[in-house]
Amino acid sequence: MTVGAVDAAFTAAALLDQVVQVLHDHTLGDEAKEEQGLKLLQHPSIDVRRAVASALPARLGDLHPGAAFARLRNIQGQLLDPEPGLAPRATADMLIERVTRQVLEQYHESYREREALAQFISVPGEVVALIQERLPRRMDKLREGPAAWKVPVLERVLAQLQDLHGRLGAAETATGDPDSVATTLLDALFYEIGLINHRQDRAYARITLTLTGQAPAVRGALIRQLLRRMDEVRDTDAYVFEYVLKNVLGALLEVERPLPENLTDEVFAWAGRYHSFQIGHQAFFPQLRELVEARLAREDGVPATVVASLRRTDLTSSRYGASGLRPLVDRLPDPVLNPGEAWSDALLGALNTLEEPEAWRELIRHALTATSAKPTAAWLKKATPLLSRIGHEAFSARVLSWLTMVGSARTFALENPPFQKYDVNATFDEYNVDALRGLIWLLGTLEPRDDHARALARLVETALRKVARLGPRSPKLANAGVYALGQLHSPLAVAQLARLKTRVTFKTTLGEIERALGQAAERAGLSKEDLEELSVPGFGLEPGGVRTVELGDVTATLQVHGNRVDLTWVDGRGKTLKSAPGKVKGEFAEEVGELKAAVRDIGATLGAQAHRIESFVLRQTRWPYPVWRERYLDHPLIGTLAARLIWTFTEDGWMRSGMWHQGQFVDARGTSFEVPAGAEVTLWHPVPAGREEVVAWRAWLEERGVTQPFKQAHREVYLLTDAERATRVYSNRFAAHILRQHQFNQLCALRGWRNTLRLMVDDSYPPATLELPLWDLRAEYWVEGVGENYGGDTTESGTYLRLITDQVRFYRLDAAQNAAHAGGGGYGPSWRFPIPAEPVPLEDVPPLVLSEVLRDVDLFVGVSSVGNDPTWQDGGPEGRYREYWQSYSFGDLGATAQTRREVLARLLPRLNLKDRCTVTEKFLVVRGDVRTYKVHLGSGNILMEPNDQYLCIVPARGVEGSQEGVFVPFEGDGVLTVILSKAFLLANDTRITDPTILSQIALR
Repeated sequence: MTVGAVDAAFTAAALLDQVVQVLHDHTLGDEAKEEQGLKLLQHPSIDVRRAVASALPARLGDLHPGAAFARLRNIQGQLLDPEPGLAPRATADMLIERVTRQVLEQYHESYREREALAQFISVPGEVVALIQERLPRRMDKLREGPAAWKVPVLERVLAQLQDLHGRLGAAETATGDPDSVATTLLDALFYEIGLINHRQDRAYARITLTLTGQAPAVRGALIRQLLRRMDEVRDTDAYVFEYVLKNVLGALLEVERPLPENLTDEVFAWAGRYHSFQIGHQAFFPQLRELVEARLAREDGVPATVVASLRRTDLTSSRYGASGLRPLVDRLPDPVLNPGEAWSDALLGALNTLEEPEAWRELIRHALTATSAKPTAAWLKKATPLLSRIGHEAFSARVLSWLTMVGSARTFALENPPFQKYDVNATFDEYNVDALRGLIWLLGTLEPRDDHARALARLVETALRKVARLGPRSPKLANAGVYALGQLHSPLAVAQLARLKTRVTFKTTLGEIERALGQAAERAGLSKEDLEELSVPGFGLEPGGVRTVELGDVTATLQVHGNRVDLTWVDGRGKTLKSAPGKVKGEFAEEVGELKAAVRDIGATLGAQAHRIESFVLRQTRWPYPVWRERYLDHPLIGTLAARLIWTFTEDGWMRSGMWHQGQFVDARGTSFEVPAGAEVTLWHPVPAGREEVVAWRAWLEERGVTQPFKQAHREVYLLTDAERATRVYSNRFAAHILRQHQFNQLCALRGWRNTLRLMVDDSYPPATLELPLWDLRAEYWVEGVGENYGGDTTESGTYLRLITDQVRFYRLDAAQNAAHAGGGGYGPSWRFPIPAEPVPLEDVPPLVLSEVLRDVDLFVGVSSVGNDPTWQDGGPEGRYREYWQSYSFGDLGATAQTRREVLARLLPRLNLKDRCTVTEKFLVVRGDVRTYKVHLGSGNILMEPNDQYLCIVPARGVEGSQEGVFVPFEGDGVLTVILSKAFLLANDTRITDPTILSQIALR
């Protein structure tokens, strides 16, 4: 190396050090950083510039991917601009040297090819020709050294470069009619994009110049064809899609001024398909804005779809600061709402036919200002006269009809913006949400009505329905529904809030529900618990859960059966009908609609109330007997639940446990007794009761065919084990399980546990916790994220898909919180609580509390374990969990599965399957005509004799209906339902028609 070359290398290194410092200067903007960096590297000496170009790839490799890396890459590209001192041959040699260095580095092979090709075609044609001539010589030298194995990469690059160069040359010289020329040019462009498939602005420079230099007729054809063929580019890569818009479409629209009206219409039609645009990154957007402003200046129409897209763009961009679109958005004409949603289309379609259409328009515009969490007094004051002009009845009828459409599929689908992780078509239009929120608020100010409460509760659930990679559709819409429910001041509204409390898992909305219930209780001068009990509606039922309505000569009977409700129709001759006759539907439409609504409401209320009553176990709720009798046993709806549960009655040392049966209380032996008026009532639990009493109650229920609303007599009991006495302060009973994180998180919320979804980030998380204020205890279940492959073991947003479980511990309620790193490492003190918390010895935890907490944990494992998934026999990703899946799917039974075995052993003699089924230690063995099958009582997975071949059957939704009439003594065991369903199917295996099952059970 010459002395001059050494000096040039040192100078280049010093300059690059300065540039890196500039790129990390937070006081400068991105453009200023690039401008200063480029000036530093444009050294007067061509030797220094060559040294800079040679050293840049290595310097890029030293930088972490991020803003500085991106800025230096942009500077690297700009340094290749032709200059008088750097001849085409020198440029070609410099590029060949740089690309060769990159190929020899440890980048992904396909990335290296695209990167090399992008650099080679981003220079003038004469340089490309020299590269094609001189690159083979460089490859010949490489073949003689240790890097010969890298030569095939360069060979592929050269072949692609020659192919592309030929296509570009043909495109540049294309002649013929405008459409044919445009097709040839765009074919070359799309081929180029497919080869590079990478973010390289300059890579499209040559062909963009060729496109914009065409005759006006060809440019028009190019715009028209590009709009129609844009999806071809979208399918390659989101980056490519965005930058094609920037480099090609934007450039064509910039040149083609003024744009003919027919082309403007096509651009508008294309733009209206998009949810929103990224203003700062797309050169296309300024041209679209210019076309819109030109239409507004001429007072011509702008399509409603384009108006909607601009509104959404403004909202999206405003999250990150002022979008600059607000003045234009404020000038956009009607419609007052964005089209594309069923409810907004219905509103817009009816707007001109409504009475007081201007009042409606003004009210909707006012509703669009509903941007706060709750309506202010000033907002309500302005809405009141508009509401009066429309009329409360008219407003109510219209809004209720629109609410039924919220959540329906979009009336036309939108294209997702570049980089969008979730499908915007599965969400709500953000612009319309504010208007809908305002209308909901106003519904809450009207006279309370049952249909208002039903509609608002349904809306809350619809708004919280989850979208993949996003979460709940619209929490702020759900919160508005909760607020309006809280303002209705009616028993059904409170009942709906109480029901939502048992179903909603989204923490923010759950907090709003608790707040609304608290405010309602304060207004009534009651505790929240008393309010929830007193507000359960009776739905017009008589004692026993029956309601009869005469509609002409037809009798409708509404009957509660367990946790469901049936509606039957009988005509004047006593004949049972499948549904209400057409005549009845016509003459009594309102009554029929109310009955159907009552069926839905009763079914939902029964589930919510069963969940609420079950929570009394840990809350140790007590009632004076007269109060309990009024609120529970004698209540026309709650009584259908209370009569199927066991209660404990105590007074001055006297205690009896009993159920209501045939108009009297009876104990487990069937002996009737009277309850003293001064007795206290609590919900019975098997832990304080002896084994003999538990067995007696189970037999009593099964003999009389009583199905309890949840497991009570058959409830699993988790007593302290010798292993837990040895570990003293923790239980390992449910450790080392692999759980699906999102399902686990949902179960935690439903059972009252607090949990946080774990992300694959450098952060710490507390364990899943259950606070037990009555007992001054906090239970912890230690779980950690499992897996190291981002995108494989996580969602696209980085949330772990699976967790691994560890200990269950107890602490005092005010003890310091433990924490563990998201990816593992063990729990311990955190920076917020640096002093270790002292765990409570398991022997000091009340047995009932220990049992209920471990039962919850068993539920978490039993439902969310990957071992339950019949499709995981291959062990999941890379087979990592095959051993765990095998051991869980066919291993020893837990407490829940043992209860299931006992129940099945007693149920089988009553089933028509009794001659074909046998209960063993771990399996329900089903003898079919083709094979014998072993259904595991824990997981529900199946092995086939004679060789224990695995049989994969994925349960369909609604399998409960496949064994109607089978008595089960409790509700809520989904795995038991699946096991029975599979048993009925496999016992008649000659009647199976599903080809996937038949192919597995066939004897070979």
